Amino acid sequence: MDQSTVKTKRFDRFDLSWGFWVKVALMALINALGVYGLLAAWAAESYLTLAVVLVTLIIADVIYFSRRFIPAKYLFPGLAFLLVYQVFVMGYTGFVSFTNYGTGHNSTKADAITQILAQHQKRVPGSPTINTTVVEKNDKLSLAIWDAEKKAVLVGNMQHPLTLVEGAKANDKAITEVPGYQVLKFADLVKRQQEVAGLKAPLTDDPNDGFYVTTDGTKGFLAKSDFRYDEEKDELLDTTNNVVYQPNGEGAFADPEGNTIMPGWRVPVGFANYTNMAHGSDLAWPFFNALVWSFIFAIFSVVSTFAFGLLLALVFHDKRIRGRKIYQSLFILPYAFPAFLSTLVWKGMLNTKFGFINEVLLGGAEIPWLTNGTLAKVSILGVNLWLGFPYMFLICLGALQALPEDIMEAAKIDGAGPIRTLFSVKLPLILVSTMPLLIASFAFNFNNFSLIYMLTGGGPNYPGASLPVGETDILISMVYKIAFEGGSQNYGLASALSILIFLVVGVISYFGLKRSNAMGED
Repeated sequence: MDQSTVKTKRFDRFDLSWGFWVKVALMALINALGVYGLLAAWAAESYLTLAVVLVTLIIADVIYFSRRFIPAKYLFPGLAFLLVYQVFVMGYTGFVSFTNYGTGHNSTKADAITQILAQHQKRVPGSPTINTTVVEKNDKLSLAIWDAEKKAVLVGNMQHPLTLVEGAKANDKAITEVPGYQVLKFADLVKRQQEVAGLKAPLTDDPNDGFYVTTDGTKGFLAKSDFRYDEEKDELLDTTNNVVYQPNGEGAFADPEGNTIMPGWRVPVGFANYTNMAHGSDLAWPFFNALVWSFIFAIFSVVSTFAFGLLLALVFHDKRIRGRKIYQSLFILPYAFPAFLSTLVWKGMLNTKFGFINEVLLGGAEIPWLTNGTLAKVSILGVNLWLGFPYMFLICLGALQALPEDIMEAAKIDGAGPIRTLFSVKLPLILVSTMPLLIASFAFNFNNFSLIYMLTGGGPNYPGASLPVGETDILISMVYKIAFEGGSQNYGLASALSILIFLVVGVISYFGLKRSNAMGED
């Protein structure tokens, strides 16, 4: 073997084509984003996320810089997105559903103790007024104070106790420069006055030692809480009345009479969120009504839109109808408009006093289409029929055009009339091709949040209920209200409802697809 052949083979081993350099550029970008993710996870002290990002980054580099693992090069992006957007989301939702995560229980026990002590603080008698400055780092405010004894500047916030910063500059009136931080100017202090007024910095890791607080960002003083936390006994003592608060097992401190002090912290609650759906005094009947209405809404929406779309498709598939192309184009117009805009238009048209339907079509009748529970449900089904039939019309028209003519001719020769041909030949064949789409439509309507929220907002609400749920709420809109609306949020309960929705839709979709053989098992 001559030297030129050896060099050629060596060159082939190291492919330096433009494709190679494109791959290097893409992997450099991915690695840069990965390193940014690692640093962010490290800064947030989220070590599990850091480990997952690190392992994923190593696997990506091994796969794409190796001549092996050819199938993995194609599968890895999909698997990575599946891991992030499906597996992680489902796993985290399931985890939250077994906790009391929500208003008053948003963080850890240590954070809750710090917050309780910070909320019940008073100025330490004799505490001198000192110069302070508000500084910013990574869009987060901190309080810088001048320590006269140490002749130095300390910086801290609720997450990090006061720490000495080397190289800071100060004069008799103010702290002028803090390395690593941006000193807020007067105009910025005014803009962020609310944040500044709530700014506190613990003196040490022990919140019992007190906090430095400020009211205007330029002056501050040392304050201590009326509560003292005993770490050995794990209890809070209210020094004003000597009442002792101990953990009640539900993520909060409570006195002997059961009075709790907020905020609390997140704790596992087992299946409490799931059992509350069936036994909760305020939740059971709204949940049951929303569950039943979700099934009725989804099933009726699929059946009505499919039946109406099929009827129109059968009529306008007939070549004897003149101008059928024009009609077909007009029928798909509702499908061309954004659904949420159409829903808002219908909301205006169904207004009790000023809507087009009451004012013009019904001669001024004040029919409460959207404020009466039963009429609101009828209105929702009617509007969804208007929004959904064009889609069914299109797929049924396509299925009809795909039917083999010889089978139609055979049915006619066997003496089958139009009705018999429709139900015995056409409909079964159409259902075979459209069943997966009908199942997808059921899943979509079971979670059709936008229609419910835009048209009725879930209302009318149940009178006297503590939860902001209404008669037209389906499960997904109920989840939104529990999680984000009302005076308090309950993410644990909302997550439990989300898991239930996932199970319902998943089970129905699985058995529906299996029955229609859409997954190709037979």
